[in-house]
Amino acid sequence: MTKNYPLYITLLLACGLTACGTTSSSRSQRSEGHYAFGKAPAAPASSRVAPVETQPVPVKPDQMARIVYFDFDAYTVRQTDRPIVESHARWLRDHPQQSLMLQGHTDARGGIEYNLALGQKRAESVRKSLELLGVESNRIEAVSYGKERLADTGTSEAAHQRNRRVEFEYR
Repeated sequence: MTKNYPLYITLLLACGLTACGTTSSSRSQRSEGHYAFGKAPAAPASSRVAPVETQPVPVKPDQMARIVYFDFDAYTVRQTDRPIVESHARWLRDHPQQSLMLQGHTDARGGIEYNLALGQKRAESVRKSLELLGVESNRIEAVSYGKERLADTGTSEAAHQRNRRVEFEYR
């Protein structure tokens, strides 16, 4: 059973549906009020609320990781340890009075000379990364201890991994 609406109601409904499907240069007040899908309205001139700008919370060196680890017989900074180097670089850029000593270490395997050279390459690798991130080279010293200062005296692979490192020491 269909209802017979008066002609003017049918025309109004038809015109309203047609208006929804057409685009026009003028916007209705309803579409202006719903800005979740469009631009937000401009703030009134009488508004005295300042915009909020967020700044990263400064982190002190004693709150950051201070060791970067390396793979066996390698001296390139691992992808997973790059954020550590970046955080130290950020801190050093913000504190130009600070200097840093990078201490390169190796595990107990291999000769003394080889390990001293590898520890130096590791420290220099971190130094170069810091320089590329904007830290002046005269503020960074890279030294090697080779296998002289083991963090773990064990002989397992996990112990060797803990020894293949560069430590950050602020002065």
